[in-house]
Amino acid sequence: MSVLARSVGNAFRNKIRTAAVVAVLAVAIGLALSMLVANQAVSAKVQELNASVGTVLTVNPAGGQGFEGGGEPLTAAEAATAAAVSNVDSVVGTKALRLRTETTTSDTTGTAAGAAQPGGGGPGGQTASVTTSLTAAIDAGTLGNRNNAGNTTTGTGTGQVRTFALPITATGIGAEVDTAGKTLDITSGTGLGNYAAATTKALVGTTLAEKNHLKVGSTFTIAAKAFTVAGIFDAGTTFGNNAVYLTLPEAQALAETPGELSSMVVTVNSMENVDAAKTALQAVLGTGKADVTQGQRNLATAVSSLNSVKGISLVAYIAALATAGLIILLIMVMLVRERRREIGVLKAIGARNRTIGLQFVLEALVLVALGSVVGAAIAWFASGGIASALISSNSTTGATAQRGSGGFGGGFGGGFGGQGGPFGGATQLLTSVTASASPGVIAAGIAAVFAVAVVGALVPALLTARIRPIEVLRGE
Repeated sequence: MSVLARSVGNAFRNKIRTAAVVAVLAVAIGLALSMLVANQAVSAKVQELNASVGTVLTVNPAGGQGFEGGGEPLTAAEAATAAAVSNVDSVVGTKALRLRTETTTSDTTGTAAGAAQPGGGGPGGQTASVTTSLTAAIDAGTLGNRNNAGNTTTGTGTGQVRTFALPITATGIGAEVDTAGKTLDITSGTGLGNYAAATTKALVGTTLAEKNHLKVGSTFTIAAKAFTVAGIFDAGTTFGNNAVYLTLPEAQALAETPGELSSMVVTVNSMENVDAAKTALQAVLGTGKADVTQGQRNLATAVSSLNSVKGISLVAYIAALATAGLIILLIMVMLVRERRREIGVLKAIGARNRTIGLQFVLEALVLVALGSVVGAAIAWFASGGIASALISSNSTTGATAQRGSGGFGGGFGGGFGGQGGPFGGATQLLTSVTASASPGVIAAGIAAVFAVAVVGALVPALLTARIRPIEVLRGE
């Protein structure tokens, strides 16, 4: 009988014990694989944040943020000046528009349909409001009606009551990125091609496209001008998908503000150079002309929390691997002691220590293989939940610490889950981590388990070399 066949047979010699050992190993291996999956998912998210949003600066007109803001608009010349700053990889200009559905814009002013209304759309007069044939994908709801109650006219005489509807965000942009500097996720169709040229092509958010029954090749109007859907994108949020992207020159033409920018998205070459680049940009643009901010500063909180989860999952993974190795070690030591007579007989008839040791190693690997199959199934179903629990626990702890500092008490925006809390967008980023047990990660984890199992099985296998046939046979 071959060594492999004898090893497999020995693994199932005591079926009850084998089942118990496999169950215990499956739990340890499943936990190890789940932690590895969580670690890989969190690592990927940290890299994504560091590579994109973490290196992005936003430049707005000085005083242009907030509903009472003012200041002078940014220009293409200032974008060129910003691009020449050391450590700056790219500068993308944007022009913001608010699209109002044509049927909801009639009022007592008699503004012509489709005409641009500079300053009518928002903060600091940066956003121009124009009409569109599109219908917003978000209902106004209680919050929308409450926030805009003061803007709704109830005209008398020849006036008309204006039905309030949420505007659609339209952004003219100079590259295939969103306003946070991340590449647009186009789910169907293509991009706009040359973003530096005026074109009647547009990108439409998924929910907006669904609401208006649009697909690639469909048409709609903005300011009475026909646009063709070149692609449909997914921004990942309901608000982000109620949006349209145009080329920058086209948006400037619609707003009747050629050469003007609402903001600039500046990408720095590394996180280490962000602070230096921010200082340099502020210096060359001037404090009276531009406000330079690091996009979503609270992302530092998200990255810190994710790094904590990454460390915890790594420690737990190593601990689970060590546990699996210890289980194998104890089981094999017990088996060697039980089979002293069998080992002595094998050595008496000429079996070498290497052959006997290999038999025990292979037997251990059979048990580990069975445990890995069950453990992989456990990890496949449990890894997402375990990762979510780790992230949720860590973000809750961080929020409690921030609340205890007294800095954000009842915070603007309603507290810790809201937009104005200290976590704000960071909480959304934490919850957006998706841990999926990919075959590659599972295979890598199982390979590590087998390596640990070999080490755990070698120690008792070496004990067989100390068994003397004459002593064993004399004792029988």
